[in-house]
Amino acid sequence: MSLVIVGSIGLDSIETPVGKVTDALGGSAVYGALAASYFTKTFTVGVVGTDFPKEHIDLLIKHGIIVDGLEIKEGNTFRWAGKYENWNQAQTLETQLNVFGDFNPILPESCHTCNSLLLGNIHPDLQLSVLDQIKSYNICAADTMNYWINGAKDRLDEVIKRVDIVFMNEDELRTYAGEKSVYTAAEVVLAKGPKLVVLKRGEYGSVLIGENMLFFCPAYPIVEVKDPTGAGDSFAGGFMGYLAKVGEMTPHNLRIACIYGTVMAALNVSEFSVIKLANHAWEHIQLMQEEMQGWMKI
Repeated sequence: MSLVIVGSIGLDSIETPVGKVTDALGGSAVYGALAASYFTKTFTVGVVGTDFPKEHIDLLIKHGIIVDGLEIKEGNTFRWAGKYENWNQAQTLETQLNVFGDFNPILPESCHTCNSLLLGNIHPDLQLSVLDQIKSYNICAADTMNYWINGAKDRLDEVIKRVDIVFMNEDELRTYAGEKSVYTAAEVVLAKGPKLVVLKRGEYGSVLIGENMLFFCPAYPIVEVKDPTGAGDSFAGGFMGYLAKVGEMTPHNLRIACIYGTVMAALNVSEFSVIKLANHAWEHIQLMQEEMQGWMKI
């Protein structure tokens, strides 16, 4: 079983109430792939510039992530700078698209026989391009954000019709569906074809909403949050990594996937960049997951 993750790969400069980093490894494809790599064979598809540090590629390879779909293009890597004055929302200080501005994801042959796909929150046209390239994937999921909901809703509609799982936060879900109630909004999304809406609620956890399914999952308690960047991507990567491993979207598997996603997000926010995702023992991840199962009596 294997998982392809398509998204951004970049260098982030981040300041939070407890510290800051400059040109740290980031991007949705990176956070997602590192989280997923603990569960299944993972492929990442993205683009970086010739300035991208080789040690970052080596880190992905060390985690067993297949980088056949990583394009190195002449120019500078995507860069983002942000500041958190509270943990729920980043203030964007600077965005440099650089080579990511012309990103055209091409799946290498090695990705054509994978069984699962996670589309990061890139432009819906790029998500559709990837969906057109795949052959017979078992589980497909897409993440999005308000920028695309407001600016490319028609194209996003087409993506949502073609995937099994949609990841959105509360604001995104309400905006997309034009409904105040997140549950009514989720029904609008489900009516378009997906089997599941995964509602991301940050420090309040997540909710799985599907036909005959409603599952509330709390956040894993973290003593000190250092950097929430990539938390949603880490959650989605852990969630999809586990699903790719087990291969079926049964209610039980979805609940366990949600718990694993929660654990990976918790690890992510407890350090800057990908430090905890890249340097953690599987045994501790498993222990955290078992603790959550015990608390929730699953």
